[in-house]
Amino acid sequence: MSSLILKNANVIDVITGNINCNDIKINNGLIDEIGNNLSNSSSHVLNLDGKFIMPGLCDAHVHVTAFTADFSKLKNTSPFYVGIKSLEILNGMLSRGFTTVRDAGGADWGLSKHISENPTLGPRLLFCGHALSQTGGHGDMRGPGENSLHQCFCCAGLGHICDGLPEVLRASREEIRRGATHLKIMASGGVSSPTDRITSTQFSEEELLAIVNEADAANIPVMAHAYTARAINRALKCGVTSIEHGNLLDKESINLLKNKKAFLVPTLIIYQALIEQGVEAGLSKEMVNKTYEVLDAGIEALSFAEKNDVQIVYGTDLLGIMHPRQLEEFNLRSKVIEPLKLLQQATVNASKLFSMEDKIGQVKEGFNADLIVLNNNPLDNIKCLTKPKKYLNHVIKGGNICFSNQLS
Repeated sequence: MSSLILKNANVIDVITGNINCNDIKINNGLIDEIGNNLSNSSSHVLNLDGKFIMPGLCDAHVHVTAFTADFSKLKNTSPFYVGIKSLEILNGMLSRGFTTVRDAGGADWGLSKHISENPTLGPRLLFCGHALSQTGGHGDMRGPGENSLHQCFCCAGLGHICDGLPEVLRASREEIRRGATHLKIMASGGVSSPTDRITSTQFSEEELLAIVNEADAANIPVMAHAYTARAINRALKCGVTSIEHGNLLDKESINLLKNKKAFLVPTLIIYQALIEQGVEAGLSKEMVNKTYEVLDAGIEALSFAEKNDVQIVYGTDLLGIMHPRQLEEFNLRSKVIEPLKLLQQATVNASKLFSMEDKIGQVKEGFNADLIVLNNNPLDNIKCLTKPKKYLNHVIKGGNICFSNQLS
């Protein structure tokens, strides 16, 4: 890998908000040196002319295999077709400035390996394989009239159904064997599943604890899909690492998140997108109507968590035709979160959740050279992140210039 020097960059420190005009030298995919008047006769030089540079973005809740919002269709689609469509989705994410994403159900080691071998095709991919779900849970896509169940770990789809300790233990161990970087638990009902209620809790506490213990034994974290305070608090008491969505949390949830040093991953944009595009994307009207139960509470939960210093991470949860709206999450969060903290949610906070805080999330010597170059300062106006065609100049991942917008 050839070396690269970025000259005359306004480097954003996402910890302090300070900005310094520096050069950045990149070697072998890492930030080798940050300083002034850096040079190397064998390096490619890119003069940024005072443009702003910050860490590549992270999205902690994606579904890269979800080329459709209809998960029942996904499970019956050729995995080869799903893989090709997933690469298109991943490429779109990278073009928007996301250099690391965490999949929340569907992606596996094969996609992650292909991206690691071909880093300019998409963001670094963390994966859980299939999300673990009880019968009739958020990962069970059978309608009420479907009585047969066919599933295997090699099939495309969101979830794997498992009931009772022997089954949840085997499913957890199977995903770990297949290289999962984290496990995903469906701990409450959801929108895109046909037979459960958003207000339901899912899995017994004994089952939840068994999954968490298996992940702990493998030294990997656990993400838990949960909406209501009851579901959130059960999952946190059982030791999960992060709560996904969390729209209906309460004061006890806040205390548990802080005491357990857990993370909250809100996904506000998916609710707006479902209202506007859900039926077109493949969901039934009945499923879309479930969105209204959590729509307004999401921004209130985010504000409540922020005021109480909960560790918050950027997530989107988009599906099918909604994937291009990934950056709109910044617009929604900016109603209650200041720009610097928003940048932290999509960079350094995510790196901590991913246990990669010594590798990504900051523009720092020794870190991966995952960087985005912007024409304007996002600390002055966060919306410059949401209009990549106008403001995003370069996307650099592992020292590779993946996208350049010379018209910006």
